[in-house]
Amino acid sequence: MSIEQIRQALRGEWSSIAPEIRPSATKNPDGSLKPFYLSRDFKALGDDRFELTIVNSADPYGKVPLARIHLRGHMKWQGEHPIAPGAYKVDFIADEDYQVTPLAAPFADVLDRVASAGYAKWEVNVPQKIFGKAFAPFGLVEGRHFMEYDLVYLSHGMLFWGARNVDGRGFDTEANRPTNLQIPLVRR
Repeated sequence: MSIEQIRQALRGEWSSIAPEIRPSATKNPDGSLKPFYLSRDFKALGDDRFELTIVNSADPYGKVPLARIHLRGHMKWQGEHPIAPGAYKVDFIADEDYQVTPLAAPFADVLDRVASAGYAKWEVNVPQKIFGKAFAPFGLVEGRHFMEYDLVYLSHGMLFWGARNVDGRGFDTEANRPTNLQIPLVRR
């Protein structure tokens, strides 16, 4: 498919098949990487705009939700990606909105300790905009939009993005752009 066909086929709503696991940049006391459990809901809105909602969980089955993260912004298409024919490099830029909602009291308590400057007291089920602000837990810098260097690949009715680096590095530079496919999303 051409890039324009991919962009058209991408439009709509996509969700995780089941809870997913990723390596985080946080380490256990023994030096091993802590797992990061999540589920994703993605909307391709047209005009290269997107919405992404991630629910982070404490357990691999997604039964103990910790936080909801909501981003909205633009996709910037950067050309073909060598992972598979029809895959494209895409930068996801949260240049419209970025919010965090604690879903468990222990997570709200952690945020009160590590992200209190410039924020109200963190409370369960109360979202706060972190858009354009410094937010240490996610490495966000004030005045800079969050952006990931990722990829998009559509195959067999599924949407693939890039698999996280096994050492927990984010997709924060072109050099860290993924080179493998992640568990896919399916249409809702």
